[in-house]
Amino acid sequence: MPAKAQAALVLEDGRAFVGAPLGADVAGEGEVVFNTAMTGYQEVLTDPSYAGQMVCMTYPLQGNYGVRDADAESARPWARALIVRWACPAPSHHSSEASLDEYLRRWNVPAIAEIDTRALTRHIRTHGALRAVLVHEAGPIGAARLAELTASARRVTPLGEQDLVAETSRTQREEWLEPLPPELRTGPRADGRGLVIAVVDYGVKANILRSLRERGCRVVVLPHTATWADVQAAGADGLVLSNGPGDPAVLEGPVELARRALGQMPMFGICLGHQILGRAAGATTSRLPYGHHGANHPVKDFDTGRVHITSQNHEFQVDAASIPHGDFYVSQRNLNDGSV
Repeated sequence: MPAKAQAALVLEDGRAFVGAPLGADVAGEGEVVFNTAMTGYQEVLTDPSYAGQMVCMTYPLQGNYGVRDADAESARPWARALIVRWACPAPSHHSSEASLDEYLRRWNVPAIAEIDTRALTRHIRTHGALRAVLVHEAGPIGAARLAELTASARRVTPLGEQDLVAETSRTQREEWLEPLPPELRTGPRADGRGLVIAVVDYGVKANILRSLRERGCRVVVLPHTATWADVQAAGADGLVLSNGPGDPAVLEGPVELARRALGQMPMFGICLGHQILGRAAGATTSRLPYGHHGANHPVKDFDTGRVHITSQNHEFQVDAASIPHGDFYVSQRNLNDGSV
C-alpha cells in the first residue's frame, strides 16, 4: 500500500502541525495569522490585505458553500496559504461554481487541513504572528525534515520588509465602472453620477468600491503612487485611503498625500488607510501582537455610546498616546484590546 500523503505547517519557533494536503501541490511561505469569521473564506483569500500572510480559519468547517467568482474581493487570491480544520469536499449552494479545493488548485494556493487549528490559534495569540512554511509531501514527514523546514521558516522575509502595497495596487488611474449586482442597485443614486470620490488603491477590496457606487458616487481609483495633484486632477469631492497590507511606517508618499489633503476635502481611511491618516496627523503607529482578523470585533463609538460589531483585517494600529491634542480626538475604540 503506498504511503499516505501529508502536509506540514512549520513555524519559525519549531512548532509543527502535520495534516492532510489541500489545494495546490506547491510550497508556501509567509506570516501566519488567524481569522475568526465563521464564513467568508473566499473573501479572505482574495482580500489584498492578506498579501504575504498564511491564514488560519478558526471556525472548524470551511468550504461548505463552495466558491463563485462574484464573491471575490479582487481579481485573484492574495493569501499565501490557507489553514483549516476540515474542508468540505462536496459544497452545497445554488450559486456555487467550484469547491474550495478546486478553487485553491486553480489559483495555485497551497493549503493544509486536519490539524488542530485551536492549538495553532492559541500559539499565535501567545507568541504573536510567526513566519512559517507549508509543504505537501508524498509520504510521512519525519523529524529531520521538520528541522529543515524550521530553518526555512526562519529565512522567510518579514512582512515589514516587503513592498506589498506596490504588489497589490493598480498601476494606473481608472474609473470603476463594474456593474453592480441586482441586490445593490437600490441606493439613492446607484447610477454613479453623484459625488466624485477618489480612492487611493493600497490594496482596495472590491466591496469598498461597490459600496461607494451603491451610494451614488462616481468612483475614480488611483494607484498607490498618487499625489495631491493626481487627486485634484480627478476632480474629487472626497478622498478614501483604502485598506491594504504591510507597515504604514514605510509609506512616505501616501502619508505625504494624506497630509496635503487634511483640511482640503472630506477624507477617511480604512485599515491601512486609517493608519496612514493617523501618521499624517502626527501620530505614530505600531504593530499589534497578532493583528485583528475577523468579522466580530466590537467597537464603541464614544460620540453616540453605541457598540458596533465590525469586520477588521489589519496588523498595525494608531498609537492613542501619540495623537496630537486639540485638532484630533479618539472617537472609537476596539473593546477587545482598547486599540484606536
